[in-house]
Amino acid sequence: MGRLTLKSTWKTYLKSAFALATVMLVSISCLRGQPSDKPAIHLNPNMDDQNRYDPLEKSKFFADKRVMRTPEEGTVARGELREDDAYYRGKDEAGEFISKIPFTVDIDLMQRGQERYNIYCSPCHSRAGDGKGIVPKRGFLPPPDFHQEKIRDFADGYIYDVISNGVRNMPAYRKQIPVHDRWAIVAYVRALQRTQNATASDVPEQKLNELN
Repeated sequence: MGRLTLKSTWKTYLKSAFALATVMLVSISCLRGQPSDKPAIHLNPNMDDQNRYDPLEKSKFFADKRVMRTPEEGTVARGELREDDAYYRGKDEAGEFISKIPFTVDIDLMQRGQERYNIYCSPCHSRAGDGKGIVPKRGFLPPPDFHQEKIRDFADGYIYDVISNGVRNMPAYRKQIPVHDRWAIVAYVRALQRTQNATASDVPEQKLNELN
């Protein structure tokens, strides 16, 4: 009996010691620790010291010592292959501006165009499109009135190109406005023009009867 009691007591002691050691280990691992002057231990140092160059850094690999390289001829960055000239540049295969927006215009596109127009265009062109925005009132050269016949006759592709690349005093907005949003603005500009130059033939017959 004495041996059995001693054996049981020893097992209990080992279990208690193991439990205590586990609690201490977990407690220590949860501590935030203190700053140390010793060098950090890097288990995978290449995650900190990557084999790469910073812009304009001197190269030890290329003969001309230049890090920034011109892309190889015929290569295109991933996601930047823009083959559809009509959509991305507003031009046809002959390089001429397309007359109409190259996809279906719906109410969602018009609402998006109104939102983007009010943000980016109305400060100069005004929300009515008459060129009397707040910026010209502060001394900037006034933009043209969208409702004049010459501008109503512009191709949709040309208006898209102006938004993308700018013209005269107007800066380019291709960096600020994505491609689809530029077309949305074109659609909304056309809607603005129709508000000032619509005819009876533009009104659906049912609505025309209501007006009469």
